[in-house]
Amino acid sequence: MATVQLTEKNFQDVIEGNDIVLIDYWAPWCGPCRAFGPVFEKASDKHPEVVFGKVNTEEERGLAEAFAIRSIPTLMIFRQKVLVFAQPGMLPANVLEDLIEQVKALDMEKIRKEIAEEEARKTQEAQPAAAAAG
Repeated sequence: MATVQLTEKNFQDVIEGNDIVLIDYWAPWCGPCRAFGPVFEKASDKHPEVVFGKVNTEEERGLAEAFAIRSIPTLMIFRQKVLVFAQPGMLPANVLEDLIEQVKALDMEKIRKEIAEEEARKTQEAQPAAAAAG
């Protein structure tokens, strides 16, 4: 599968409409980005069930800002609308392949439960502080 150009217009639909989405934040002037591009493209051919999206940070500054992209290339992976991986730097093909397999194997029910527990803990911690301030 060829990569998909992600924009502010289609970003949300792509994330919400697919199980696994890998996103490569890049720019045309970036040497490491140009080196990682073919690795990313080749992986997209090997995994047609996964969406591989590219965000040109020069053209989509809003998306880069929304995700606090400070270095490129940066790789992000969403699984069932949950951001499960974010890391700057290019990856060798074998590392990217291993990462994709790890994401496919994730127990999303367990991850959602952990997220809910963390959010509940933060809410409980915030309540005494709010009561003391009020």
